[in-house]
Amino acid sequence: MSHRVHLFSLRLAHAMRAVLSEGYTRAALVKDILAGCVVGIIAIPLAMALAIASGVPPQYGLYSAIIAGFLVALTGGSRFSVSGPTAAFVVILHPLVTQHGMAGLLVASIMAGVILMLMAYARLGRFIEYIPETVTLGFTGGIGIVIATLQIPDFLGLQVATLPEHYYEKIITIAQHLPSVDLSSLMVASFTLVFMLLWPKLKVAVPAHLPAVILASILTIILNHYGSDVATIGSRFHYLLADGSVGNGIPSVLPQFDWPWLRPGAGGESFSLNWPTIKDLIPAAFAIAMLGAIESLLCAVVLDGMSGKRHSANSELLGQGIGNIVAPFFGGITSTAAIARSAASLKAGAVSPVAAMVHALVVLLALVMLSGLLGYLPMPALAALLLVVAWNMSEAPKSVRIVKAAPASDIAVFATCLTLTVWFDMVIAISAGMLLASVLFVRQIAGMTKVVDITDNKKFVTEVPQGWKVFKIKGPLFFAAADRVFGEINEQVKSLDGVILTMESVPILDAGGLSALSKLMTAQCDAGVKVFMCEWQFQPLKTLAKAKLTPDGDIVRFFDSLENAEAAAKASKLSRL
Repeated sequence: MSHRVHLFSLRLAHAMRAVLSEGYTRAALVKDILAGCVVGIIAIPLAMALAIASGVPPQYGLYSAIIAGFLVALTGGSRFSVSGPTAAFVVILHPLVTQHGMAGLLVASIMAGVILMLMAYARLGRFIEYIPETVTLGFTGGIGIVIATLQIPDFLGLQVATLPEHYYEKIITIAQHLPSVDLSSLMVASFTLVFMLLWPKLKVAVPAHLPAVILASILTIILNHYGSDVATIGSRFHYLLADGSVGNGIPSVLPQFDWPWLRPGAGGESFSLNWPTIKDLIPAAFAIAMLGAIESLLCAVVLDGMSGKRHSANSELLGQGIGNIVAPFFGGITSTAAIARSAASLKAGAVSPVAAMVHALVVLLALVMLSGLLGYLPMPALAALLLVVAWNMSEAPKSVRIVKAAPASDIAVFATCLTLTVWFDMVIAISAGMLLASVLFVRQIAGMTKVVDITDNKKFVTEVPQGWKVFKIKGPLFFAAADRVFGEINEQVKSLDGVILTMESVPILDAGGLSALSKLMTAQCDAGVKVFMCEWQFQPLKTLAKAKLTPDGDIVRFFDSLENAEAAAKASKLSRL
């Protein structure tokens, strides 16, 4: 079990403690600082773009990367995870902001953080093993589709104030505004997208989106100078200064403490923190917590494979919970571990959580010192960036392989999760996907339980008297299989004097199997057909003993071996002559 300890352990700052106990050197610190600088630069445009996609101003994405990024690294259970806003949350946060405003989003994030901490203390981190890949691929694929759809207005420069809540309404609204495509915005977005697709062919260590957004910003400045109207962060977003004047873009101030429920609600109205509102936020908070747990633990598993280290699943949930509880008090939106940023940090030479903490400090410095320059980032370029993010998170090539090669049951689960994520929401999708996967798995396992007539198989059976048969039951006798199996036996023994059932291939007997077995014993006692059962495994015997289900010693009898059961059958036949 030592290789599974990481699934059960729980302690605050597990990853940091493990690094320090192994000995943290100056050389390791230098590597972490360099890796943190790299991933911090990567995170700046992503954090802003994801905040915008979630329906809030870009600085709140930076606040999340700063506060949650630092705290989760300090208190969590994965050495290399880098936390902050991620694309997966967009499908939850965007409608949440529409319905409850910024205050609702932050309160739901705090509630999700509490749920994550409860999951950690309940040691639920290990249950990541039980989520089928078809479920994760289905809802991540659906999330990718939704994110891509949300980027179409900015990509094409459409004058769409807000998109409706439901997916089909979004499509209708976008289609109605297609005649108003802005060619300059389309040019900037297309340039960014093509650049990001071609850049990897150069095999340069610099991530594609950094030079892409820089060059797109220069192109936007030129186009706007000659009369175009390409939207930028500076032209789209505004904030109120201390003297009452209005600033453009991102405020160059540190994240400030404020009660989340005192921030604006839907439509800029005041937010009411009361029980009805909390009840309305519970489904979203639960969805945030579940998605945060899944994404952070999957990220940790991927990083374990890349680094050869082990994370502590429950400790990581604890760290994610702390980060999502504290960050909203400083305006930080929901965060979790980001696979792309975490992998970039590891590849850049990170050796400990210090790299993620440095990443948070780099974002903080950019907020304070470069906010003016960040205001020049064009919205079409950020839309193109998120299109690439959506494609990467959807893992489309893997999904295509599953559709081509997987059994029909797996394809059904994948299609169900993807469709429900797009048309409804992720909670419904995951719930339905898990339920469908469970039902299909139970059906598959139930189909493996069979009854085989081995009466004439001399390899197993020496000799049984006339009017007797030997059946071998193969597979678990549980609720989905037991009634069918014992029903078949009931039909086959009607014209017999007796039957021997060998149970050596029955590993499990549950309450449903126990009930079906009791019915078989009662029916054969009434019919006078002898039933001898032999070679029980430990778990079924334990279940029988706990239920105090014992043979009557005449019609129904238990034996330790098939040979003894055969001998008893012969003796029973002779006694009747």
